[in-house]
Amino acid sequence: MSLSRVVLVLPALVFQGSCSDPASPGAPQQITSLPRQLTAVETEMIGAANDFGFRLLREVNVASPAGNVFLSPLSASMALGMTMNGAEGTTFTEMRSALGFGNRSYAELNGAYQSLIALLRGLDPKVEFRIANAIYYDQAVLGGTVEPTFLQESQQHFDAEVRGMDFRLPTAVDTVNGWASRQTNGRIPTILDQIDPQIVMLLMNAIYFKGDWRAGFKTSETRNDAFFTPGGGQVSVPTMHREGGFRAGRTANVQVVELPYGGDAFAMTILMPDEGTDINAFVAGLTPASWTAATESLSDADVPLSLPKFKLAWEDVLNDELQRMGMQQAFVPDGAQFTRISRSVGNHLYIDIVKQKAFVDVNEVGTEAAAVTVVGIGVTSAPMPILVNRPFVFAIRERLSGTVLFLGKIVEPKVG
Repeated sequence: MSLSRVVLVLPALVFQGSCSDPASPGAPQQITSLPRQLTAVETEMIGAANDFGFRLLREVNVASPAGNVFLSPLSASMALGMTMNGAEGTTFTEMRSALGFGNRSYAELNGAYQSLIALLRGLDPKVEFRIANAIYYDQAVLGGTVEPTFLQESQQHFDAEVRGMDFRLPTAVDTVNGWASRQTNGRIPTILDQIDPQIVMLLMNAIYFKGDWRAGFKTSETRNDAFFTPGGGQVSVPTMHREGGFRAGRTANVQVVELPYGGDAFAMTILMPDEGTDINAFVAGLTPASWTAATESLSDADVPLSLPKFKLAWEDVLNDELQRMGMQQAFVPDGAQFTRISRSVGNHLYIDIVKQKAFVDVNEVGTEAAAVTVVGIGVTSAPMPILVNRPFVFAIRERLSGTVLFLGKIVEPKVG
């Protein structure tokens, strides 16, 4: 089922806990505050990450004005944050600026990422939330050239799995896809079709979310209702119905609805512009200030609610969008500076691809969502491995005269 031009913003970093408990009797105990106070750096990082998400959504929407969009700004920020930790010079400052982190140092950024991961994990025992990071690198090319400090910081601050492997083996892409599938409960079964020859490092983030509504919808009340598409058309879609058990608000020309999950630490927030408002213009104008105004307008609602069921899988290569956001030098072969990844070949490393796949399923019980972001680091002007691992012809010759002494074909090497 496709809902034309439905754009949902899932606030991975927004916590609502000030309203009274809207759930039915027997609902999980309500979480009304974070387990600890956020530091100034953490508060700044959350705001920056949300702002990055709105800007990324705007850029992605430019290329998909008539289609559905669903992405994870947190997943992208995590994967790019690990990558940024290996950058220096203009490459670092452009990446830091595009991610919205001002003049924060490596140590401040790493510490904020680390504490945010710890905070989000286990925040609501009634919601399944996983976040995982990994760095795989081509041992045949980078070998011992990868800076130990870079790998140690990735493990310490991002809880990243670090692994050297042979990217040229046919099983390498299966290993990468297996990691993506495991971390997302099979919802993102593949992230790459192949590992291109120039790729020597993959930095990956995976996020998985599964939460039941704090007060669910009855399947018996789901029925086909009209959904109005841009241009005056309409389609019939399965629509869930309920009364109360959510929050609602309004700012300017926007209806705001928020449905909590589990203990109310996580929620889905929906912004629906008034009839006649172009959804793409609305997305283009979405800012942290307008988002804050929308969430601050919320209060408990005891009115009927109709919400369409939907399920969608989305993917995109984000290179162009990130470059338009100012992350430019990182993508330039022999122009990027990833010398904190490797002192010896770091000036020949660059971002070759940033790809994200995402999935969401919204139904009467709750929501399941997953995303995987992969940053592929390419290399130029560095020796590439040559693997003689297929049938071959060989000769023994006298090179100066060109005389071939022996000639053969090997289809299965044998010794002894």
